[in-house]
Amino acid sequence: MASSYSDLKIELIGTGEQTGTWGSTTNNNFSVAVGEAITGTADVAFSSADVTVTLTDTNASQTARNLRLNLTGTSGGARQLILGSGCQIEKLYLINNGLADAVTVKNTGGTGIAVPAGKSMFVYNNGTNVVEAVTGAVNLSIGTLAVTGTSTFGADSTYTGTGQVKLPAGTTAQRSASPANGMIRYNSDDDGFEGYQDGAWGGISGAQANGVIYENNLVISANYTLTTNKNGFSVGPITISGGVTVTVPSGQRWLVL
Repeated sequence: MASSYSDLKIELIGTGEQTGTWGSTTNNNFSVAVGEAITGTADVAFSSADVTVTLTDTNASQTARNLRLNLTGTSGGARQLILGSGCQIEKLYLINNGLADAVTVKNTGGTGIAVPAGKSMFVYNNGTNVVEAVTGAVNLSIGTLAVTGTSTFGADSTYTGTGQVKLPAGTTAQRSASPANGMIRYNSDDDGFEGYQDGAWGGISGAQANGVIYENNLVISANYTLTTNKNGFSVGPITISGGVTVTVPSGQRWLVL
């Protein structure tokens, strides 16, 4: 019986085959094939075009077998990394997109997953489509948070960090019907933010930089630093409780109070 190959192209020696040479085959299986699949990194070079990687029947080094694929070179626009012949298998990948544009990782069929420029993502090839490898976490700590697309916050989740949220000119932010000291809102007439203090809305200063912003169970704690800059402001520690879903349409930036 001749040798065959596993999905990861590890050579499976047939019974009675490779007398006197099976040791070399076994060593290559472990030192090359298995090593690449578990801890390996390979560069995938782009040159202003999509790139296709494949797997063939050999236990020699192969790019598509590696756990981590490091995307390098020039993208010249949004690109695709296509898992071609031999790659229609169940496999985890860590994609490090070092290009200037997003790259969609996909099988020859399926929609795939877009990895943003300059970001790393775990993706999972289920043999038919490439999907997100992680879609939930019991406990999560985030240093810096950037929100794009649609983000859903579960009940009693907490985020502590700094960041900036901006509104396009002419947009009015939602606010509570019963303002509390320290609340802020966007005033489209003045193209900027104003704060609520002691029964009146006005320019943000002094005590108005420490307060509570709330709407639909979204709570921002009292200990934040507020800095206005026309259509934007920066906040510090944020606590979200009660559960809220924030949907940001493509190409827009919203502030939800």
